[in-house]
Amino acid sequence: MSRQPARDPEYRNALQPVVHGVGDSPHIFPHSGPKIPLTLPLLFSYSLSWHRSLLPPLSFPFVNSSLSLSLSLSLSISSALVTVGPITAASHSLSSSPMTMMTPPPLEQPQEDEEMLVPHPENVNADEAPDQEPQDQQDLPEPMEVVAQNETVSTAENQPVEDPATSRFTWTIENFSRINTKKHYSDPFTVGNYKWRVLIFPKGNNVDHFSMYLDVADSASLPYGWSRFAQFSLAVVNQIHPKLSIRKETQHQFNARESDWGFTSFMPLSEVYDHGKGYLLNDTLIVEAEVTVRKMLDYWSYDSKKETGYVGLKNQGATCYMNSLLQTLYHIPYFRKAVYHMPTTENDMPSGSIPLALQSLFYKLQYSDSSVATKELTKSFGWDTYDSFMQHDVQELNRVLCEKLEDKMKGTVVEGTIQQLFEGHHINYIECINVDYKSSRKESFYDLQLDVKGCRDVYASFDKYVEVERLEGDNKYHAEQFGLQDAKKGVLFLDFPPVLQLQLKRFEYDYMRDTMVKINDRYEFPLQLDLDKDDGKYLAPDADRSVRNLYTLHSVLVHSGGVHGGHYYAFIRPTLSDQWFKFDDERVTKEDIKKALEEQYGGEEELPQLNPGFNNTPFKFTKYSNAYMLVYIRESDKEKIMCNVDEKDIAEHLRMRLKKEQEEKEHKKKEKAEAHLYTIIKVARDEDLSEQIGKDIYFDLVDHDKVRSFRIQKQLPFTAFKEEVAKEFGIPVQFQRYWLWAKRQNHTYRPNRPLSAHEELQTVGNLREVSNKAHNAELKLFLEVELGMDLRPLPPPDKSREDILIFFKLYDPEKEELRYVGRMFLKAVGKPIEILAKLNELAGFPDDEEIELYEEIKFEPNIMCEPIDKRLSFKNSQLEDGDIICLQKAISSESETNYRYPDVPSFLEYVHNRQIVHFRLLEKPKEDDFSLELSKLHTYDDVVERVAGHIGLDDPAKIRLTSHNCYSQQPKPQPIRYRGVEHLSDMLIHYNQTSDILYYEVLDIPLPELQGLKTLKVAFHHSTKDEVVSHSIRLPKNSTVGDVINDLKAKVELSRPDAELRLLEVFYHKIYKIFPSHEKIENINDQYWTLRAEEIPEEEANLGPQDRLIHVYHFMKDPNQNQQVQNFGEPFLLVIHEGETLAEVRTRIQKKLQVPDEEFSKWKFAFLSMNRPDYLKDSDVISSRFQRRDVYGAWEQYLGLEHTDTAPKRPVIANQNRHTYEKPVKIYN
Repeated sequence: MSRQPARDPEYRNALQPVVHGVGDSPHIFPHSGPKIPLTLPLLFSYSLSWHRSLLPPLSFPFVNSSLSLSLSLSLSISSALVTVGPITAASHSLSSSPMTMMTPPPLEQPQEDEEMLVPHPENVNADEAPDQEPQDQQDLPEPMEVVAQNETVSTAENQPVEDPATSRFTWTIENFSRINTKKHYSDPFTVGNYKWRVLIFPKGNNVDHFSMYLDVADSASLPYGWSRFAQFSLAVVNQIHPKLSIRKETQHQFNARESDWGFTSFMPLSEVYDHGKGYLLNDTLIVEAEVTVRKMLDYWSYDSKKETGYVGLKNQGATCYMNSLLQTLYHIPYFRKAVYHMPTTENDMPSGSIPLALQSLFYKLQYSDSSVATKELTKSFGWDTYDSFMQHDVQELNRVLCEKLEDKMKGTVVEGTIQQLFEGHHINYIECINVDYKSSRKESFYDLQLDVKGCRDVYASFDKYVEVERLEGDNKYHAEQFGLQDAKKGVLFLDFPPVLQLQLKRFEYDYMRDTMVKINDRYEFPLQLDLDKDDGKYLAPDADRSVRNLYTLHSVLVHSGGVHGGHYYAFIRPTLSDQWFKFDDERVTKEDIKKALEEQYGGEEELPQLNPGFNNTPFKFTKYSNAYMLVYIRESDKEKIMCNVDEKDIAEHLRMRLKKEQEEKEHKKKEKAEAHLYTIIKVARDEDLSEQIGKDIYFDLVDHDKVRSFRIQKQLPFTAFKEEVAKEFGIPVQFQRYWLWAKRQNHTYRPNRPLSAHEELQTVGNLREVSNKAHNAELKLFLEVELGMDLRPLPPPDKSREDILIFFKLYDPEKEELRYVGRMFLKAVGKPIEILAKLNELAGFPDDEEIELYEEIKFEPNIMCEPIDKRLSFKNSQLEDGDIICLQKAISSESETNYRYPDVPSFLEYVHNRQIVHFRLLEKPKEDDFSLELSKLHTYDDVVERVAGHIGLDDPAKIRLTSHNCYSQQPKPQPIRYRGVEHLSDMLIHYNQTSDILYYEVLDIPLPELQGLKTLKVAFHHSTKDEVVSHSIRLPKNSTVGDVINDLKAKVELSRPDAELRLLEVFYHKIYKIFPSHEKIENINDQYWTLRAEEIPEEEANLGPQDRLIHVYHFMKDPNQNQQVQNFGEPFLLVIHEGETLAEVRTRIQKKLQVPDEEFSKWKFAFLSMNRPDYLKDSDVISSRFQRRDVYGAWEQYLGLEHTDTAPKRPVIANQNRHTYEKPVKIYN
């Protein structure tokens, strides 16, 4: 940001200030933007999309004393819209339109006040924090030793963290009204080894307000590029009533261009000079400055452990909800200790054991210096990559995880820990008012779901929780022996747990919109929660009142965003001290109590009017970051819950395993740092070929990732490497010969040529560069060692240009086995027929055994393995160094049928296309049912026949297969059509990835027949009985609605033999369509619409020319949605006659619906058009209202029956807080 220097009086006097700074040029330089003349108005409109739909809380540091700015800024953050009104900065004012300027906020957000763009409630002075009265300690059952946290151990909790330098400066200004200078400086004071001073404008900085700033006292003498970051507050002390002192807070990154920062409109001058107010007493003004100097945080170099003593958790994609919960549980030491004491063994693997994975995670959080990965834990849950990228509900995960741990703890020393920590009990009761009858049921809970909507704070939610409901009128309670009785129903608590988890119902189901919505209302929660208040009004009469239910806040889990996405993080007090920490995935920062509490209340905030002279309408915006889950710890159990956890609580095998992991990690880190100094040499030998061919590999010669590798310094001579090999393999240097590998154009990888004597004199680094065109860090070699009869190494034979090195594999068709049998130097001009005896000896055959030879040429994309003419020379057969000959016994044409794969090419073809496929039942998509070895070339019929044969099904056509989605790790939405793919390979491909999973289902009819049919789900409404029966109608696709009705007639009970049926399309309690009988069923969609079948009433059979068929719907007004009309219940059609009044229609409707007189008398009737009700009187003629023909659909005009919906609500979602886009959380192991 660039401005005119403060020393320019014309510029300083020209600016009209409101926010503060010292400046230097007539242009503003928005970051990454062009120069913009100060005289022009500026509007920034940003639509920001963050990585996790999240931005930090909006904050704009104030401008300094020498710049006056006006800002209009529109930010779209997730689903929140924040519009920021004009602000101005202090000593550069122009008479024309004021300018706009924004400085990027430091990573630690400022303490905003009424003059900031995003205001917050008045800050609570840390000195005024409520005292906490010590409570009697309550006994808590313990499965393991618990020690109060009073020793010093080297853990994250108590590592020293450098506190920022803080100091308070008081400036008493005498003869204040006699100060004649425009600005006035205090004496310098020192904070954090920096010199500061306070700058005031006694008569205002071109405004009718007292102006005050913090200034760097020695800015003129500081070196070029200096910078310092400070959080500070400035105050004018009220000398009569100190509590009325005015204090404002902000923060700023001070530098040469912005060496002062503060408040242009600190307080009205009229208040300063009003002696009755108490600020100016005996012409003396007292000013205070409290300054905290912090290091400016660099996001990339920020070290959470160094700055806070704690480390964060890495986000796998969308696991912030899990990270915030895990940090909360980890910082309950008793819980952590219990996890450490869960029995695990050194043979367990973290990815397969939830206890071990959680122990490992907690250990790393406690002792690691950097953020910790959670992949082992999610693998132990049975999750795949898809689950890690699916955001879930933190409350649901909390329940599922605790239930799983509770189960895993059974039968161990820590059995019952989850109950001891989190379990409370309440009693549900129903008590009759007029007779002596009471029913009650005791229930346990691990957390409490509290209403946010309509409640101002936690206490109001508890009041609502225990609110007594009256059961009377139509809602009377049926008491045994007494019949229907007036009663009261409610809930009271028997006991609360030591750790109280409060789940705030920020997400609710909106029946009008049929979707989940987020409740961003303001909702307050206290630092201390007293559940014994008002003489224990939340407690049942028989509750144990000897336990003091006074709780202190431990953690606040926050959701930032909307119902369709957002971000989770947590504010935690790990030791219940005054210091809060924000755990935001990998990043941990120190925060104050205001950020942890007040700023997470939610609700709306109002931007202040910064130009009081103008009649500006205040702008309010919704805060989309708010508390979602609260964790309180009971004071009387605090010492036991916040116990000490150290290494003696951790199993020895776990400590050793994790220390070894850490050492390996450090070793790899060191290797990576020094990688440029080393070359990796991978050495393949005959032993590797014998070990791998026929087991791990079938094509080519070796998998280089499974051979011995050496890490050699590049500057070492190759001869030094040979010495290393001699030590490793016991092969003297003089008996070693090395071959370079080469990748051929047909994608095979073979030994190409031996190293020359000159090459062996080079350094390892030079040799790698010569041999490796890809310039990677590896050098691949084949070590040729010749062995004598006594198996002792011999010097390598001389190799001329005529000699070629050939490798041999042997195939046994009876055993279907391929193995490596050795290598030979052959003369290029020689012929195979000349060495048959040697080859038989190599294969272990008699000398005269007839054998067949094949050259293995390539295997990708297709197998090429061709017979070798034994009478042609090797040269004429185009054989060269590194080629592979496969040999086998000759098989007569008569005996070929005895073998599945009689020769080498057929066997290699089989191996190349062999595919192990894991089959899963479609309704159990996470569980392998069985596996089959198939060929990628198998046809559709081959595959379903094998599946049918395996499960014992006679008709393979009843098998339907579905492919696997490699990205979502779920079945594809559409099954494979009958013979819809040619080969198995087509079933397994998903874009550019290949799967080995198929899903199957067994149908009741053959798939070809099913594919020619259309299945419709139809709900039949009986005309005289209050019942609805669902039927599945399956007909050929070219059938009509008439065919559906005929099929249905044979399945349902009709009120009369000649009754006719009709098919309706119902959606959201409205009838949208009456299907004509000739309409084809192929395009009817029953996935989203309800298909309803019903009898056509007799009165509709003979409609007169003036009669009309109208729609009749039930409705009510939703008080939470601005009295919007909300339909419910079953809609129906009704015949109205010409001239018929509402009174007559009412009678017919009551008879049709069989509603009792008392209830029906409360019903209201209205004509609704476009969802706007026009209420009717008994004398109104109904037919006169239904004359329009130009409406889009008949459902737009209907007769509405307004009454209360007394039908039981359908269960919308198991967890009301689950987002609409989520799947249920499952832990599979």
